[in-house]
Amino acid sequence: MAKLEDLLDTTIGRRVLLLANEAIARGVLEAGVRLVALYPGTPSSEIGNSLFKMAPHIPNFYFEFSTNEKVALEVAGAAAIAGVRAMMVCKGPGLNVAADPFFSLAYVGVRAGLVIVVADDPGMWSSQNENDSRYYALMGNMPMVEPADPAEAKSLLLAAYDLSEELELPVLFRTTTRVNHSRAGVELGPIRDRPDKVEFVKEPFRFVPVPAVARTRHPWLLKQMEQAREISESSSLNFCIGREECEVGIITSGVSYNYVLEAIQELDLEAEVFKIGITNPLPRDSIVDFLRRHKRIIVVEELEPYLERQVRAFAQHQDVAVNIYGKEDGLFPRVYEYSTQTVVDALTKILGRPAPIDLTSIQEKEKRLPDLPPRPPLLCPGCPHRATYYAIRVVTRGKAVYPSDIGCYTLSIAPPLETADILFDMGSSVTTACGIAQVTGQDVVATIGDSTFFASGLPGLVNAVYNQHPIALVVLDNRTTAMTGHQPHPGTGVTGMHQKVNPIDIEKVCRGLGVEWVRTVRPFESLAKLVADVREMLEWVRENKAPAVLVSREPCALLTAAERRRSGESPPPYYVDPEVCTACGRCLNRFACPAMYLDTETGKAVIDETLCNFCGVCVSVCPHGAIKRRE
Repeated sequence: MAKLEDLLDTTIGRRVLLLANEAIARGVLEAGVRLVALYPGTPSSEIGNSLFKMAPHIPNFYFEFSTNEKVALEVAGAAAIAGVRAMMVCKGPGLNVAADPFFSLAYVGVRAGLVIVVADDPGMWSSQNENDSRYYALMGNMPMVEPADPAEAKSLLLAAYDLSEELELPVLFRTTTRVNHSRAGVELGPIRDRPDKVEFVKEPFRFVPVPAVARTRHPWLLKQMEQAREISESSSLNFCIGREECEVGIITSGVSYNYVLEAIQELDLEAEVFKIGITNPLPRDSIVDFLRRHKRIIVVEELEPYLERQVRAFAQHQDVAVNIYGKEDGLFPRVYEYSTQTVVDALTKILGRPAPIDLTSIQEKEKRLPDLPPRPPLLCPGCPHRATYYAIRVVTRGKAVYPSDIGCYTLSIAPPLETADILFDMGSSVTTACGIAQVTGQDVVATIGDSTFFASGLPGLVNAVYNQHPIALVVLDNRTTAMTGHQPHPGTGVTGMHQKVNPIDIEKVCRGLGVEWVRTVRPFESLAKLVADVREMLEWVRENKAPAVLVSREPCALLTAAERRRSGESPPPYYVDPEVCTACGRCLNRFACPAMYLDTETGKAVIDETLCNFCGVCVSVCPHGAIKRRE
């Protein structure tokens, strides 16, 4: 992460090495943004992490980790309507959560700049789908801007605010994983002042879109988008490089632009490249002129053929006879991230040119090399979730149905825990549990994290109480938003402005919602009690045909490890006494902590003391008392 002093530096013209996400956070300063609201989600997480560090040092600035993306967009949208520049940040699937206010905001518009940063995740490095958020801009009639690198992440953000205020519309600012997590030199610009407070001016027949109002706003929105298209035609964010008088023209945007430049250099290809920065509305007339200049047009973009289909439509409407190549010809994939090699392979097929590298010989050589051992993602050593899932498996013997949710704990899908059977989205563990319990009559044990519980688990739990669904819900409360970088949430007692507040107690919330059986347990204090509580919860659900909640509360292992480092504490680790160990395999085959491994010579378990996080649960797991703590 960049140093705080670099992100706050007022030296104009200084170049700083920044992640694109950090460049966006710096852009918030330079654009004079007054309010930022977000729910953390990779690959956008570092934006929030950076702003969290910066917030106390920025005058007249407010930052919050909202409970979910819908809330975040409504907070930011209201601030922009009140008259200050605002931003909402989310990952691709998070925009699905915010879709309701997203479409309404386009109709009512804004008074000050509003930018919605959405980070898509081609390749699904940390997401449950390959959301292509560009279609939201198309469907919602909202201008969209796409940067290609960290420098553009900041410069295009500033342009997006100007565009938003010129059109009185929110602007979608779409990035992708490879942009978000790339690092480059970014030139610092002047920091714009932010107003302390503004006064909300009432205009209900604009900002309250009852049907009568909405009918007048839709034509207004279409008129604004036509104005946006005219701006797009002359914008410097859309530009061409290369010689016009050549056969090949390439249309691209976002990170694909970088792959295109590298590919044509590798192939020594003469081509003109049209790099589009404003990807909704597209500069139609400029694209048509570009089509007329070339015999072959190649459209390079990740995921869906968003650009390609519009380019083909422009050619058809304007009677431009040109060959267009892209995904719809099967030349480019519609899945996963691209690379320079992806573009090189497609260009050689289209142009009938030999590949610059003999890939066949390389592949044959790779076949002779041994495969690397698989390294699946695992719960960390000392993760409290492992103890909880172990207890659930002990009680249910694998015969229950286990709806899971979005978070670290989804890794319980892997053997030997195998406690993740169904997952749609954040909060779906509770609601899918309701549906399964209602139609099957099976035991259903759902799990959800603390941050996810606050983000989107509450409505499902209300539904379970109201409709008396017989489900057992375990809230895995590790005191943080762990998977996306340990951001605070309503249960931690810390706000985005570092303000100390009373944490919201999950057990009290559940009781307030009408859950009759609720209990909080500390899994590291007593595994036996945890097992007993899970068993009692299930028996209560069977008997009463109603929902019950067990809150399993223990801090994330990474938080406790960091605390030990800060304090200098070094507790004695655990070890396996080989004289007592019978090589029964329970610790390795049923608990499966990554800090434990098999000694192939003795067939007995060994603890890697450099990985041990001192949770001590393995002591209770061993039926023979072979696991002990060093004196």
